[in-house]
Amino acid sequence: MSKASLYQLAGEIGPLHSSAIEAAGRHLDQLTKPPGSLGRLEEVARQLAGITGETVPSLGKKAVIVMAGDHGVCEEGVSAFPAEVTPQMVLNFLNGGAAVNVLSRHAGADVVCVDIGVNAELDHPQLYSRKVRKGTRNMAKEAAMTEEEALQAIQVGIDLVKELVDDGYSLFATGEMGIGNTTASSALLAVLTGTDIGTAVGRGTGINDEKLLHKQAVIERAIKLNQPDADDPIDVLAKLGGLEIAGLTGVILGAALHRRPIVIDGFISSAAALIASRIASQSVSYMIASHLSQETGHARLLEAVGLSPMLHMDMRLGEGTGAVLAFPLIEASVKVMKEMASFASAGISSSDQ
Repeated sequence: MSKASLYQLAGEIGPLHSSAIEAAGRHLDQLTKPPGSLGRLEEVARQLAGITGETVPSLGKKAVIVMAGDHGVCEEGVSAFPAEVTPQMVLNFLNGGAAVNVLSRHAGADVVCVDIGVNAELDHPQLYSRKVRKGTRNMAKEAAMTEEEALQAIQVGIDLVKELVDDGYSLFATGEMGIGNTTASSALLAVLTGTDIGTAVGRGTGINDEKLLHKQAVIERAIKLNQPDADDPIDVLAKLGGLEIAGLTGVILGAALHRRPIVIDGFISSAAALIASRIASQSVSYMIASHLSQETGHARLLEAVGLSPMLHMDMRLGEGTGAVLAFPLIEASVKVMKEMASFASAGISSSDQ
């Protein structure tokens, strides 16, 4: 995929169906409740109608796509955990033992685990092996990826969504695993929004004050060295991002292309959402922000994309954990549309009578 072909594809993402949104709004106002009293549930119901073109949408199978990749910048000692944890956690996902597995089982969703850039040889029957390269380069010394590698990783995400849509999935969430990826995401936030390093950079897996200052200095050095073009999201992604972030960018664009809702998880997923929004502004209409992470820059990222989180749970795990927690609420909005009585059917006087 070339940059030109990506932008051409992004141009195919259409607006939401306004007539379906209006019809959903009228339907909601006829139900036995004061207008707008279900708040965000009604907002999500209208959004789903606009995405699908159905006044009362039908949601099928659910999947959280967990993209995994390593980061060369871990050489700089920016994380509380060693890089070896990435492949170890991927195996944990595949064996069903991680938090995202537990919460996905609770929500009735499938975990789709993708090796897009793990610095290890992994083999498992449930693994989606889509490795672009074994981890990014150290962005404090050189560009994390070439432009071609970043575009290839985006293509992986776009193609995977098509594959899953063909298999009957209609509701998606973003998830990730990659030691060092809060460093990459903080760098993306700083460059793309002009956020100062102190606000953009958080503690990630739980680093102390000394390591936090070191992490900030590493990011400043990487930005100065690579000189990313803030007006070119692909350039910024390639120089400072991660393979899993690029893959999730493709997942978000792919969901929008296929008119499927995409639930955005935490800080790293929101960095991918920001990249996707800069490539295709229309893609934001298909995104649902699940929660507000404890990571310092997450609120700024969501603001930059134009999203408002559904949940405030003080979480900072990633993996897609916050996103799958939002699945039951999204399904609840559809059940309200399908199952709630209208004033007329229940024989109740409405506010306009």
